Amino acid sequence: MTLLSPSLKDLLLSTEPLQRVRLSQALLAMGLMTAGVVAMNYFVWVGVAPARPVWAWTVLSLGGMGLAYVLIRSGWSRRLADPSMTMPQMMYAIASGAVAYALVGAGRGGVFPIVMVILMFGMFVSSPRHMRFISIFAVAVFGAVMALMAWRRPADYLPAIELGHFIMVATMLPAVSMLAARLSRMRHRARGQRRELTEALARIRELATRDELTGLINRRHMQELMAQEHQRCIRSGQTFCLAVLDLDHFKAVNDQHGHAAGDAVLRGVAQEAMRHTRVSDVVARWGGEEFVLLMSDTRASLGRLGLDRLREHIGALKVQAGGAELRITGSAGLAEHLAGETVAQTLERADRALYEAKAQGRNRVVVAS
Repeated sequence: MTLLSPSLKDLLLSTEPLQRVRLSQALLAMGLMTAGVVAMNYFVWVGVAPARPVWAWTVLSLGGMGLAYVLIRSGWSRRLADPSMTMPQMMYAIASGAVAYALVGAGRGGVFPIVMVILMFGMFVSSPRHMRFISIFAVAVFGAVMALMAWRRPADYLPAIELGHFIMVATMLPAVSMLAARLSRMRHRARGQRRELTEALARIRELATRDELTGLINRRHMQELMAQEHQRCIRSGQTFCLAVLDLDHFKAVNDQHGHAAGDAVLRGVAQEAMRHTRVSDVVARWGGEEFVLLMSDTRASLGRLGLDRLREHIGALKVQAGGAELRITGSAGLAEHLAGETVAQTLERADRALYEAKAQGRNRVVVAS
């Protein structure tokens, strides 16, 4: 397919990834059938097989595989349990191989490698149960054809030779089924390992970007997001706000009730922050009892309203810890980013506004000038 232009590839295989896989398999199966057709017509050319029956067989064999391709390409096969139609294609190919065995006479030994290739194709796309069924089906069909030809044309299909052929088929095909089962187990184990690796990588990313105690993003990741927001604002000309929120008298909570109670307060505040901020806003644990809020595309006036609401929710929060009901308040400083200013400078102004809120008596929001 690498020799085809992208537009022709899309025409043959569609643009949907899963459908492309199904159609690629169907075209591969058609290619295998074409190889069998070439071999059969070679036997006609050397005078081993009759021309007209082989030509009819050629039309039916390629036509059946072509029909499977059309059903998959049109989307009709999606209504089936197996949209790739692997089992019907394999059964049809095996039946065609059995007919070829009856037609080709002295060249019938050439059919067996083709049948084995068909089964090898199925090993990579079918389940062990399906491969067992295909193996039994192949043994039954070829056994019936061998018996029929040995009865009708014993001079060409010697019964003793056909019995040997049948023993070979009855031995090799179940062996392929066993290999398919082993391959399936290996695929299943590989899928499980990939899933575990994906989960482990997701967990590593989570640990790298999240604060383990509160579930908020951590300081490092927040710095990356602020830098990205800064670049976005340079391009768009819009602005953003940064707020620094600090819990009032938090040290007293740790001293009087223990660090477990302090952790419970931090988790409660984090949940309130996630619950009562906009989807577009980002809250991070900056360190200790300090949080930073990034408000995209926001002016100071609107940012203050949102920050005041969050402060009120924190003030109404009741945290149960060690049999005690803890209440806490928060102070915040808010700064709107100014053109030409760095993120660090905006954050520094928000931090100074926080200290001003503390100096004014805590539990309030101050907007940086």
